[in-house]
Amino acid sequence: MTGEYRSNINPIFRSKFSEDIFNLKYRHDNAESWDELARTVAIDVCGMYLQKSELEELTTMIRNQEFLPGGRYLYYAGRPNRFYNNCFLLKAEEDTREDWASLTWRAISCLMTGGGIGVDYSVYRPAGASLSKTGGVASGVMPAMEILNESGRRVRQGGSRRSAIYASLDETHADVHQFLVHKNWDEYIVPGTGKSLSEVKAAGFDFPAPMDMTNISVNYKTDWLLKYWETGEVGDVFKKNMEQALRTAEPGFSFNFFDRENETLRNACCEVTSEDDSDVCNLGSLNFSKIKTLQRLREVVELATKFLVCGTLRAHLPYEKVDAVRQKNRRLGLGIMGIHEWLIQRQSKYEVTPELHRWLHVYKTVSDSTADKFTDHMDLTPCKAKRAIAPNGSIGIMAGTTTGIEPLFAVAFKRRYLKGKNWHYQYVVDSAAQQLIDLYGTKPESIESALDLASDYKRRIEFQADVQDYVDQAISSTINLPSWGSDLNNEDTVDDFTETLASYAHRLRGFTCYPDGSRGGQPLTSVPYSEAAKQVGEEFIEAIDVCDITQRGGGCG
Repeated sequence: MTGEYRSNINPIFRSKFSEDIFNLKYRHDNAESWDELARTVAIDVCGMYLQKSELEELTTMIRNQEFLPGGRYLYYAGRPNRFYNNCFLLKAEEDTREDWASLTWRAISCLMTGGGIGVDYSVYRPAGASLSKTGGVASGVMPAMEILNESGRRVRQGGSRRSAIYASLDETHADVHQFLVHKNWDEYIVPGTGKSLSEVKAAGFDFPAPMDMTNISVNYKTDWLLKYWETGEVGDVFKKNMEQALRTAEPGFSFNFFDRENETLRNACCEVTSEDDSDVCNLGSLNFSKIKTLQRLREVVELATKFLVCGTLRAHLPYEKVDAVRQKNRRLGLGIMGIHEWLIQRQSKYEVTPELHRWLHVYKTVSDSTADKFTDHMDLTPCKAKRAIAPNGSIGIMAGTTTGIEPLFAVAFKRRYLKGKNWHYQYVVDSAAQQLIDLYGTKPESIESALDLASDYKRRIEFQADVQDYVDQAISSTINLPSWGSDLNNEDTVDDFTETLASYAHRLRGFTCYPDGSRGGQPLTSVPYSEAAKQVGEEFIEAIDVCDITQRGGGCG
C-alpha cells in the first residue's frame, strides 16, 4: 500500500476518504473540482476587495490546502445565499416569558441558516423560585434547554444535517447540580425496552436521547479562581463536574477569568467567545502540515486574515441584531490544523517545541497586524478578536491531516456508519500517518496517538495551555481517555485529574474530554495498523441482532 492516493479529478486529496468528504459535503454545480471550488470561494468572498494578484495567490493557497476556509464558506460559495457563518452565540438576556420566546425565535432563525448555536442560560431563575406576576414558581433552566434541543432535532440545516447546540450555566447558579447530571445517559432507561440508553445505542439503535443535540458546560469565573488560589479548594461543583466528565464526557468546563469574565458565550464547538448576544463565528484554518517555511507562513496568515475580514462584509445573516453585533465586534476566528502532523514530520513529540513557539508567534503577530491594517484601510471597525482554533472535523479529514490541535486519533481504525438499516464498518489508515510512513520512513508504532496520550493527560493539557497563549479566543479540543472504570480512569483518578486541571485553568478557556465508549456506538475504534493496511477501504457488516432491543410496540417489521 502507498499513501500516494491519486484522483483523476482532484489530485490534491490524500485519500479516497478525503475526496469523499469533498464530494459529499462541498462539491456543487459551481465547483465540480477542488480547483474550481478554490477559485469560487476566493472570488465570491474577496473579489470586491483584493487586488487581482492577491486573489490569484489566495486561490493557490486554498487549492494547495495551506489555508482552508470554514465549511460554511466552502458549502455556500457561489450559491445565492451566502450563509458563511458556522455558529451564532446567544444569551438569555432577561428572565421573562418574552425573552424565552425571543430566545427561541433567535435560535431557530440561526439554525435555519445552517449555523449551530451556543446559549448561556445563567440569567434565568432557578427551578422553584417565586414568580411575582403570576404567583407561581419558575420552571428553571432545564425546560428552556429542552425546548431548544427539540428545535435543533427538528430543524435540519439546509434540509440535510441536524444542528449543533451548546448550553452553558454559571457554577453559582442554583440549578447547576441538576445541570451537572442532566445528561447521565447511562442512567436513562429507554421507554419500552427496560435497557439503558448506552445499551440501546451500542446495539445499533439510534434512539433520540434526552438533550441529544446539545453539549453542555459549566462556566467558572474569577471568584472561583481566586478562591482556588487562596485555599487550594476547588469546590463541590468543580469536582462533581470533573467526575461527570470522566464518566460521561459532559459537562465540559468554560473558564472566564478577569477581563474576560463576561465572555461566557460560546459557539457550538466552544472556540469562539463573546459577551454579546447574537455574536457570530467566522472561521478558517491554517494547515501547518502543508506550509513549509516561516516566510510562507507569514504570507498565508496575511491573506487568510484578509479573507476573514472580507467575510464580515459578505456573509448573509439571519436577523438585524446579528449584523449590528458583527459590525461592532468584527470577530475573526483564524485557526490551525495539522499541528501534530507538523510535529511528527520533525520527529518531535506532542509538545510545543521552540520551533513551534516561533511559528505560533508568527500566527499571532501577523494576524494582529494584518487585521488592524486591513480594517483601517477599508475604513471598518477594528476586529475585537482574531484567532480561535476550531476542531476542523470535516475540513481536517478532507485535507488528510490532524484536526485542530488534536493529536492523531489512531494510526488505523475502523469507521462505523449507518447504511440502510445496518451498521457498516470500513477499515481506514489515517492518511496523515500513511504519508509519514511512506515519505519519512516513520514506523507505525512510533507515531503517538490520542490513545497513547490518554495515559499522560497532564502533557495533553499543558500542550493546550501553551497554544492558548497565542490565541485570543479559545481552542476546541477534546482529550481522549480510556473508558470509566479502567486503570487510568476511575474513582481513584478523579482527585488527581481535578487538581491537574485546576492548576492549568488560568491558562485555558475551556476543557472537554471523551472517555472511550461513553456515548455508545461511537464512530471510530482503533485497530492494529497491520490489520487495517491489509483491508483498507473494505466494507463489512457487523452482525447485530437489534430486534430484541428495538421492540417498542411496533416490532422490527
